[in-house]
Amino acid sequence: MPYLSLILLVLIIVALWYIFTKAGKPGWAAIIPFYNIWVAWEVAGKPGWWMFFCLIPIVNIVFWVILCLQLAPRFGKGTGFAVGLIFLPFVFLPIMGFDSSKYIPPGAPAAPPAAPPAASAPPAAKP
Repeated sequence: MPYLSLILLVLIIVALWYIFTKAGKPGWAAIIPFYNIWVAWEVAGKPGWWMFFCLIPIVNIVFWVILCLQLAPRFGKGTGFAVGLIFLPFVFLPIMGFDSSKYIPPGAPAAPPAAPPAASAPPAAKP
């Protein structure tokens, strides 16, 4: 069982490394305790000092939920994905890190809606 914990830890660190790199932050921040939480808040578009709320018992649970709800949209993910981040971070962080999603900085416009399909020409009338 201790090997499983080590494997999950390495998986989360590697996923955070990729997430931070996508967001233009240094990937090595994923291996520095406390600083990685600071950077995660910055990637989510909130002040890094919110990390200190994560050190307070009970309050940390609320701020973990807020972090996940703020982080998912930064990579074009929805609320369902954020719920996955809350309850299964060891599954959803690697998905976010390794998929092809792009980082959307705070304040950047959302992706424009897809253009409607072009209408086809009506069939020619027969004489």
